Amino acid sequence: MESNNIVTLYHGSKSGIQGNIAPISRGRCDFGRGFYMGTDRTQPLTLICNYENSKLYTLKANLSGLKILDIEVGLDWALLVAYNRGKMESIKGTSIYNHFKNLTDGYDMVIGYIANDRMFTVLDRFFRGDITDAALIHSLSALKLGKQYVAITEKACSQIQIIEETALSANDLETLKIASEKNRKQGIALADEICRKYRREGRFFDEILKVGE
Repeated sequence: MESNNIVTLYHGSKSGIQGNIAPISRGRCDFGRGFYMGTDRTQPLTLICNYENSKLYTLKANLSGLKILDIEVGLDWALLVAYNRGKMESIKGTSIYNHFKNLTDGYDMVIGYIANDRMFTVLDRFFRGDITDAALIHSLSALKLGKQYVAITEKACSQIQIIEETALSANDLETLKIASEKNRKQGIALADEICRKYRREGRFFDEILKVGE
């Protein structure tokens, strides 16, 4: 039986976890370098479906004693992702840049929504200046994103336990590839409809950055 401090999460690995769990993902992930886990079992599967040695892990994370930043879906979430994906380098050193650079300092774990297959294209359109923040935020709400838990310190990683490791067969991987592409297309279609509706409302990404300079 789970308590509020013990959660079941899932992690996908391209070749399997080697050694201890550690906050060593690539730096350009949604919330920076860390160990990424999702609440939805299918989410990490779509990220590893192109790798023949991939594995899915079921985990138990103990949140007791951790300092946690739980960031709600919205513009701050999108701008934190923008910072971590290197989309703010043109305004490096400004107040808005430094705000998101320092936002996760002092925390052990970040909880926030996943920029999944459905959302990735919409976020890129926002960063390119094709859609406004109003269109983006309405898309975030409509796409029903799953949540991710990101352990960003060794302390948080030490409180994660592997419950099960599952190797994926060739048939599993092919099924996941099809599902991933279907999700991506559905997300694009839904976002297109929302973006048309809100194309004259809100601010563009470059306008938001300019205000923060």
